Amino acid sequence: MLQFRKLSTALAVSLAIGSLLGCETTTQDSGSADTVTNQRILFSDQHQDIKLESVNRRKWDNPVIADFDQDGYPDLLLTDHGYSVKLYWNNQGTYSKGHDLIVGDMHGIGVADFNQDGKVDILISRGGGSGSNARNAKLYYFDGRTIIEGNEFTPPLQNLRGRTSKFFDANNNGELDLILMGFPSRAKGPKPKSTTENFIYQNDGKGNLSYATDLPQTYQDGQKILITDFNNDKIDDLLIYGHGRLIALKGNGDLTYTEVTNGVFAQDIKHVTGIAEIDYDNDGDFDLYLTRARPFEAGDTFFDKARNTFAFYTKRGKFRFEDLIIGDTFELENYQSPYPNQDVFIGEGAYKYQFEGERHSGQNIKLVSSNALGWPDKLPNKGLYVGYVGNDTWRIAGNTFSPTTGVVKGVEQYDATEQLPAPKDMLLENRHGKFVNVTAKANLVMNEHTSSVAVADFNNSGYQDVFVVKQGDLSQATEQLLWLNNGDGTFTVQAHHGIKSLELGAAGSGSDVVDYNRDGFNDLVYANERGQWHVYKNQAVNRDTGNANFTVVTVNNSPKDKATAQGALVKLSACGSSQIRRVGASGAPYTQSYNQQIHFGLGECQQIDSVEVIWTNGETSTFKDINPNQINLL
Repeated sequence: MLQFRKLSTALAVSLAIGSLLGCETTTQDSGSADTVTNQRILFSDQHQDIKLESVNRRKWDNPVIADFDQDGYPDLLLTDHGYSVKLYWNNQGTYSKGHDLIVGDMHGIGVADFNQDGKVDILISRGGGSGSNARNAKLYYFDGRTIIEGNEFTPPLQNLRGRTSKFFDANNNGELDLILMGFPSRAKGPKPKSTTENFIYQNDGKGNLSYATDLPQTYQDGQKILITDFNNDKIDDLLIYGHGRLIALKGNGDLTYTEVTNGVFAQDIKHVTGIAEIDYDNDGDFDLYLTRARPFEAGDTFFDKARNTFAFYTKRGKFRFEDLIIGDTFELENYQSPYPNQDVFIGEGAYKYQFEGERHSGQNIKLVSSNALGWPDKLPNKGLYVGYVGNDTWRIAGNTFSPTTGVVKGVEQYDATEQLPAPKDMLLENRHGKFVNVTAKANLVMNEHTSSVAVADFNNSGYQDVFVVKQGDLSQATEQLLWLNNGDGTFTVQAHHGIKSLELGAAGSGSDVVDYNRDGFNDLVYANERGQWHVYKNQAVNRDTGNANFTVVTVNNSPKDKATAQGALVKLSACGSSQIRRVGASGAPYTQSYNQQIHFGLGECQQIDSVEVIWTNGETSTFKDINPNQINLL
């Protein structure tokens, strides 16, 4: 028996917005990111619905989205790398102040009810501090809004310089297994028996996870992974990326994998920063959208001539930039250099600048020339040196290890380094388990370094759209990219969508989709590395036009064998078309979400034929009495 929960439709957009944006149309310009098209989507930054920190910090991956307290509203876990994981409870469409779940160097977060006790579990993979501090992953579970720390497994999970934590059903028995991936260790002393730090742990069905098999060794940032099913055999496959070429591993259904990269991709694909499943053509299999970028390199500089703003990126050693003509006042904004190289030394005497408060966030420094006169003969300490050297000129140099960034305002002129050409984002169409590049055909060609992708039907047209976070220019604010699916195999860029981050000295990071206020329109959560978290509410101006119908189905464990909902496939048939989604799907490289509310746009359609759910153990149920414009509890 289905239960229905009616959604409010009273959330109307003002007539001023509607008249301004609702009917605006111009000629499309072959995929240019400046093209203006039908203005149907408008997003607004939601300061009133969620009290996010307004300070700039380092980040780690995507938001984690799940209904942790199981009250029907999706909650958020947001990670500030090296500082804390904050939990935001959703109070029926508005979020409480962030609560520190755990502090320190935290990385990938796996989310599921892996022991099938009806409570949501999370497994947090802890970092190793860029050294030999390998540590165990931390387990928590939620009983309502009570957070309980779990016990160690028997035997304990391998200590790692942790990167990735994801639950999935590797052998199709309805019980969730685990992927743990770690950065190659520098540990001294006895080496582990394995030649890799990437492992799969098998679920014994009794609440314990034990080592099952190895995954290939990875290097640098190569612990990024997408769990998908590229050959449509209902067995999860793996795509591993982040260093070198993208690798495809075919799941054999017994927790072993066979590399099939050359048989799946027509060419080597490198510089991948994020991958998301998208059935862009509604043909019933999962295509892929890939974001790609060349990372910043030590010594990279940026200059915004219109605002006289200079920015820099450096790491792993000594640096000195060209002198800056500024005047008597030096303003450094959002300076970030992780411990232990955070100190700033001023003038010829190289006196240490006295910071106030905590120093994990970006620091702002303002100096006058008379307090920073001269330049030291030697720069013996790790950190940043700043000095006024006369004639309105300032000098900055130093020596750091971890990535170090900052923005200097009021710079008269600077010849910034020339950035390498951007590798192209890719839309890969799945054709019987092999991927074909259809990016140009789909009108998705752009010249941008990009960091992450989130897929959703933002205008409820019945076809999935694409939100892309740019890597950006550290000296400027960044307007992100939103591509709307035209339903004919092509996309059109949406201009003036309102998704713009103003913080300087920040680069694009993770993103994902959530209908946090349950109004039937997909909202956005995304972050900037060395910047801030942002939540944007979807205020689509077509919501009251009759061509933006939708339905939401909440998927629970299977009725017979209680197979977990994580990873279940959901197929909708309506008005002669079909759509497919996967529970928990996202483009997160290291983390995962567990949003059991699956959203389908319907366009003008108001009659749903059926919704079929296929759990990971093959158990299937078909539901006929699904209503539009409601949350349907299966």
